[in-house]
Amino acid sequence: MTKPKNSYYCTECNAASPQWAGQCASCGAWNTLLAQPQASPSSRFGGVAPTAEVQVLHQVDVSEVRRLSSGSPELDRVLGGGLVRGSTVLLGGDPGIGKSTLLLQHLSTISENFPVLYVSGEESTEQLAMRARRLELRSNTLKAMAENRLETLLQTALKESPAVLVVDSIQTLYSEALAAAPGSVSQVRECAARLVRYAKQSGCAVLLVGHVTKEGALAGPRILEHVVDSVLYFEGDSNSAFRMIRAFKNRFGAVNEIGVFAMTEQGLKDVTNPSAMFVSKHGASRPGSVVLATQEGTRPLLVEVQALVDDSALSNPRRLCVGLEHNRLAMLLAVAHRYAGISLNNYDVFANVAGGVRVAETGSDLALLIAILSSVKNRAVGGDLVVFGEVGLSGELRPVQRGLERIREAQKLGFKRALLPQANLPKKPPPGIELLAARKIEDTLTIFD
Repeated sequence: MTKPKNSYYCTECNAASPQWAGQCASCGAWNTLLAQPQASPSSRFGGVAPTAEVQVLHQVDVSEVRRLSSGSPELDRVLGGGLVRGSTVLLGGDPGIGKSTLLLQHLSTISENFPVLYVSGEESTEQLAMRARRLELRSNTLKAMAENRLETLLQTALKESPAVLVVDSIQTLYSEALAAAPGSVSQVRECAARLVRYAKQSGCAVLLVGHVTKEGALAGPRILEHVVDSVLYFEGDSNSAFRMIRAFKNRFGAVNEIGVFAMTEQGLKDVTNPSAMFVSKHGASRPGSVVLATQEGTRPLLVEVQALVDDSALSNPRRLCVGLEHNRLAMLLAVAHRYAGISLNNYDVFANVAGGVRVAETGSDLALLIAILSSVKNRAVGGDLVVFGEVGLSGELRPVQRGLERIREAQKLGFKRALLPQANLPKKPPPGIELLAARKIEDTLTIFD
């Protein structure tokens, strides 16, 4: 019997190699080459579009491109306004965070107006029906099937012609064209490519659920994120009642857009005003607590940044960040020492964003610095103050994008003062809020007087 030949594929860049090597010659990653049996050429390869004609983009008619509403304003916001026909969306997140619950909820809403199909490779139809009844969903028009064979799934989809197809999950599918096990690099790559081709050719919106590794990245080859149109991640602690969906890739909307949900007995519910949820309601402002006006995609969001500075008994004081970047904390401590005359070499510094929110933008620099100075001086800045701005290494305050939208969001929630960079000062300040503009961090110390 002839021994089957293997090819080696990199799990990071999907580069092929005829033999195994410790390092990928394409991307330089170590120990990422995995052996996969070579598949015989077949008719499974084809174009993603029904025609291959050369067209002038200006003359292409896009007037018929319509979006399908999921029934959730928060989910539609993350998707860029709703599901686009023929698109492929990949949804990832930790186990038990609510991926299947969210999709089953909104698929039942869509099924009232359009044909849909929910395909589960992890649960039986009886389990899906039990969940639908527990969530009190209207499932009289929701079609579901339990299948993990790709060929059977595609045949059923061609027969049913759904407007939305949910596959839960992509790692459980397998194709008979390959000898590899489900969840392997070659199976995930093959199944994803054929589902994307089906979506483009049929106009069906396909939603794929993806497993994540213990590091938090999507399992499988990185090409999985390249071939889909949108990549969404569920964020938040599974022990918390609040969840967030963030768009890391979106060909039809803004990147880093977030949707906020609350987990209840009836499933995930939209949170229409997340700023009010993340800002503390403990009354008087306390030292080390500052409200930050951040920007997530197109949405301004108010969150509470907390800092605690305490004497350290260690030769190497601790620096701990939760929800913020650790490197920026070290940078801000150096800037505070150089330009504000405050040395924290003998103190432990802890920083946290309340509510489990993760803030990655540089516009949080000034709020974190003010929270640290407030804790050091043991002076509260006041509960009516909102802060945003980027801090440079020379101590200057640099502008951030969408400053006016942040100010208006703070004004809507009743804040009376805003500390911001001079370059973000609007020509016509909104009424009812005092704007405290500063050029350097030395200028911001007056709020503690």
